[in-house]
Amino acid sequence: LREFTSRVLSCEEAELPGAGKDAPLKGYNVVCEDTIIFPEGGGQPCDIGYLGGKRVHNVVRKGDIAVHFVESAEPLCPGEEVRQEIDWERRKDHMQQHSGQHLVTALFEREYNLETKAWWLGSETCYIELGAKDVTQEQLDRIERMCNDLIAEGKKVSVSVFDSVDGLSDEVTRATRGLPKDHVGPIRVVTIEDVEGNMCCGTHVTNLSQLQVIKMLNVEKTKNKLLVHFLVGDRVIKKLETCYRRELEMNLILNGGPSSHLDLLGKLQGNLKRYQRQVKALLKNIAITEGEKLKSTSPKPKYFFLLRTDGNDAEFLTNFLRSAGNLPDTFMFLTTVDDTANGQMILQGSPEAITKLGGEICELLGGKGNGKGNTFRAKITNTKNIKKAESLIAKYFDEIEQ
Repeated sequence: LREFTSRVLSCEEAELPGAGKDAPLKGYNVVCEDTIIFPEGGGQPCDIGYLGGKRVHNVVRKGDIAVHFVESAEPLCPGEEVRQEIDWERRKDHMQQHSGQHLVTALFEREYNLETKAWWLGSETCYIELGAKDVTQEQLDRIERMCNDLIAEGKKVSVSVFDSVDGLSDEVTRATRGLPKDHVGPIRVVTIEDVEGNMCCGTHVTNLSQLQVIKMLNVEKTKNKLLVHFLVGDRVIKKLETCYRRELEMNLILNGGPSSHLDLLGKLQGNLKRYQRQVKALLKNIAITEGEKLKSTSPKPKYFFLLRTDGNDAEFLTNFLRSAGNLPDTFMFLTTVDDTANGQMILQGSPEAITKLGGEICELLGGKGNGKGNTFRAKITNTKNIKKAESLIAKYFDEIEQ
């Protein structure tokens, strides 16, 4: 069913947190006599759609009741008949991913005795969490082939409904985490022909052929977890389209076909590392030269300013100071900034000047840092005030002379 008409039982003013950009979305929680708009459950996100032409953003289950959050300025009237419409593209996608998960899970358990501990239906990919330390590429490939063979055979997917758990023993072939604590009403068992039967409240295809294809992606190892990522149906086609378009763009960027991409990228990386080493050496030479220039200046200035705008790299400043050596009569204000207007600063001078100017300049430049002895270091974020900081330093030393 894509459309359905049902009677409104209740309508209460409500807010949906996180739906609006600046504030919760205002609307109503609506309960109908019956619904085709699936509430979140069984690891599957809810459907979205419309009630009486009003947008349904979220549906949650409370016992055997589905509560629809409807974006509306006016309430729906209890007792009125409303037309329900589901977002079919979203529903179809969720059906494909959920039925695909049942198939993948069943085959991992049957073929390798690996239990699925949890699963995730994401907006781009899905994964199952397996009770294993590792899964080999050979195992992934085998499960993928078996899944697609069953899809090609067009195995039926059916739903059976039971009044209680007493009649489930012959129908349920795979271990399950059981029913939610607040479950009320009939029990659904989803059966894939010749594969498995499992309790599930989610939406599913009626034949494996509707899955089209399953693609196993990769194994992700996290702390105490092993996640197997996969795609089903239309998502595989969309992924292929995305990858192919990217491949065409890479052909133009690299001036070579797909078979040469890795070699070309390897050469680019090698060249980049070599150029980075060369630039680093050049910057070090510049810093040393600038430091020696100040060191040889006579008479020594009361204060010295150095601003580098080619990157947020404190190493240049460190090399400069090392080259300039100890200049007790010169107060140095050194800064380096990048394109984001973030940077670093070093103040070096007499302890008295550092105590007087360090905190004030750091605050002026939106910095975080501290001073010790004759040096103050900080990371800065308000680099547009560097000229003001220079004026502050000049004013301080001019007043000392007076």
